[in-house]
Amino acid sequence: MGKGVEIPLFVTERWPLSISPSRITAWNSDQLPIYEPGLEDVVKQCRGKNLFFSTDVEKHVSEADIIFVSVNTPTKTRGLGAGKAADLTYWESAARMIADVAKSDKIVVEKSTVPVKTAEAIERILTHNSKGINYQILSNPEFLAEGTAIEDLFSPDRVLIGGRETPEGQKAIQALKSVYAHWVPEERIICTNLWSAELSKLAANAFLAQRISSVNAMSALCEATGADVAQVAHAVGKDTRIGPKFLNASVGFGGSCFQKDILNLVYICECNGLTEVANYWKQVIKVNDYQKNRFVNRVVSSMFNTVSGKKIAILGFAFKKDTGDTRETPAIDVCKGLLGDKARLSIYDPQVTEDQIKRDLSMNKFDWDHPVHLQPASPLSVKELSVKPAFVFDGRNVVDVKKLREIGFIVYSIGKPLDPWLKDMPAVA
Repeated sequence: MGKGVEIPLFVTERWPLSISPSRITAWNSDQLPIYEPGLEDVVKQCRGKNLFFSTDVEKHVSEADIIFVSVNTPTKTRGLGAGKAADLTYWESAARMIADVAKSDKIVVEKSTVPVKTAEAIERILTHNSKGINYQILSNPEFLAEGTAIEDLFSPDRVLIGGRETPEGQKAIQALKSVYAHWVPEERIICTNLWSAELSKLAANAFLAQRISSVNAMSALCEATGADVAQVAHAVGKDTRIGPKFLNASVGFGGSCFQKDILNLVYICECNGLTEVANYWKQVIKVNDYQKNRFVNRVVSSMFNTVSGKKIAILGFAFKKDTGDTRETPAIDVCKGLLGDKARLSIYDPQVTEDQIKRDLSMNKFDWDHPVHLQPASPLSVKELSVKPAFVFDGRNVVDVKKLREIGFIVYSIGKPLDPWLKDMPAVA
């Protein structure tokens, strides 16, 4: 039950369920509701064989032996813990529905990222609303990354399964482990207690976000000193104790997980009286916000301290490549910052719809230029059509800086030695 889809080809029969008819219709069509490289091929290969999409939640939950629950756990927007705590409304609803329709013993698997001890709360709901039925709750957090989800599914770094340290709990762990064992080597399947598994997912996302904020903080120092953040990151990443992954400087991290999970972690720490630990993790988000603001300030200050009435092309809107997901994308903050100074934006992303962009930016408040429809063009022709001086601000360090500067662009890349033009501009912090 949930929004996403995970499709082991080896499971006897799998029924992804949703109470949303439109979503199930989309999954049963040739136009899947999400973009993910390789997903369409896998769905077409399995659909109608051992994979079926249905809105008949009660029937299939009642018949299932193992129930995976992967519902949204957004940050609460009101009430106790608002702005930090996870909202478990959907999880509670799913648990109560399972309790209402279950007629036999079930293994209920947490796939959603949840606070520590969620399994205990779910267990209480199930046992107090289902007489004579035994439940085992397992934590099996999802470690797929958008853009590489299919690759991650078939060749995971690890599969984590947490359960009760009782004979019944261990039996449930082995039942789920036997499913993954069809394609995951045994040494990559990690079995822990429930609370370790629940916390491990939050910790993993916090550690990854921390690395991004660390290299982004270093990028500001690189610009101030003439160092190159790519060279610094390469040198640091060669240390085998550190490694090279997640050391690419950028305009900031986004997506549905990192900020939400760190805020959840902060709330859990605060509830346990760990103020210093909570403050440590708050800094990861603070640096991320700083990096986005710093990028906007650099754009505005470079263009004579105003972008009012100036047309700016935004290339890329999703939070990362190979996805159409715009949740918490840094592009939202960057665009809102520029729109706040009355810039005219043309936004292009091959996987994001114009309607989605308008919703994310609340475009009814601003003038809107339609997203550009890109045609193949050389950098030189683009430069010739641009108002002079022509600027390129690279928030992902993906352009050929040397080539663009030779053509005549003024180029800003995060954490790179500054263009002579930019050195003469006021310092940005």
